[in-house]
Amino acid sequence: MLLYKEFTFDSAHFLPNVPEGHKCKNIHGHTYRLRVWLKGKPDPKFGWIIDFAELKKIIKPVVTQLDHKLMNDLPGLENPTCELIAVWIWDQLKPALPAMHRIELHETPTSGVIYEGE
Repeated sequence: MLLYKEFTFDSAHFLPNVPEGHKCKNIHGHTYRLRVWLKGKPDPKFGWIIDFAELKKIIKPVVTQLDHKLMNDLPGLENPTCELIAVWIWDQLKPALPAMHRIELHETPTSGVIYEGE
């Protein structure tokens, strides 16, 4: 069974490695939508894979690190493309969420990535 919890956060970034004149070279912001997926079987006693409140408690501190921040200032996010942000989030969460199966990160309503670890 797959379970998910969704979060949103607003962050600014710029892409330092794109060519001069590229619009993403300048600081700009997005409202990101993050969906974290876990895979497992419901616990026989509780009937859930994980309590949604517990899942939120684990994920929220990572989202807080990104929310209303310039992501380029965070170690590991000096070149914060959507792909590299997804890997960074995965690396932050995986130790506390071994059942994590995938994350989806939407940079805009029509653009995003899905990451399932390496």
